[in-house]
Amino acid sequence: MNKPLQGKIALVAGGTRGAGRGIAVELGAAGATVYVTGRTTRESRSEYGRPETIEETAELVTEAGGEGIAVQVDHLEPEQVRALVERIERDHGRLDVLVNDIWGGELLAQWETPLWEHDLAGGLRLLRLAIDTHVITSHYALPLLIKRPGGLVVEMTDGTKEYNDRNYRVSFFYDHAKSAVLRLAFGQAHDLRPYGCAAVALSPGWLRSEMMLELFGVGEDNWRDATAREPHFVISESPRYVGRAVAALAADPEVMRWSGESLDSGRLAREYGFTDLDGSQPDCWRYLVEVQDPGRPADATGYR
Repeated sequence: MNKPLQGKIALVAGGTRGAGRGIAVELGAAGATVYVTGRTTRESRSEYGRPETIEETAELVTEAGGEGIAVQVDHLEPEQVRALVERIERDHGRLDVLVNDIWGGELLAQWETPLWEHDLAGGLRLLRLAIDTHVITSHYALPLLIKRPGGLVVEMTDGTKEYNDRNYRVSFFYDHAKSAVLRLAFGQAHDLRPYGCAAVALSPGWLRSEMMLELFGVGEDNWRDATAREPHFVISESPRYVGRAVAALAADPEVMRWSGESLDSGRLAREYGFTDLDGSQPDCWRYLVEVQDPGRPADATGYR
């Protein structure tokens, strides 16, 4: 099998579930050694209270053809992040790919709630989880990444810059968090350019995460059943789709052409030719603009 990332070392920060898990697995499928971090292990759970663990993700990475290494890290704790990076340097002497997918704000975002009515403590906690974690992780990881040209930082967010600039997302705190991450990628691209390393912001489309599938009472094998309840779910995509986007970027010798840009899984699928698990190429953000947001009937024809 083709292993374009054989010998590469990746860190997926926030790889317990969702997009982080899909990214870690696809990096493993491409041959990478992947450090998977998060707070939930088989021994202890984070405030989410969900069953997915970093050990499970690491095992999936190994099964896919790479090497998965699970490390429990709270990315709001600088010393834990410092120790993680020191371990990677000690064990491998390099870091080629950093994926900042730390999030944790689903339970804190109050939909369509004005700033002054939103729970303040919850909103500020959301910002810390979504922004501070990324800054802390990059602060400690980038000195190792820049030791070799060709390194890649992927800042995971929700929505492209074009879409988020034109649309208010969920609530004040959620909107600020997801837009701020776009700027984190832009700023890191500036700082990394002299070292021949790239940084991009990347958004999946409507993600069939474990939490989303559970919400609709379906699994990955029968996800289309959820369209009876939400017809526009027809444009949804698996976490592996955005994972393939990251793997394609990491294997691209000309990845610098993307540095500083806001990207999405559908756009990169057209560029690199990969598909989702079902062989389709969902183009969610174009679908949202042209079909869902204008209130047209759900129809993914021409969009996947």
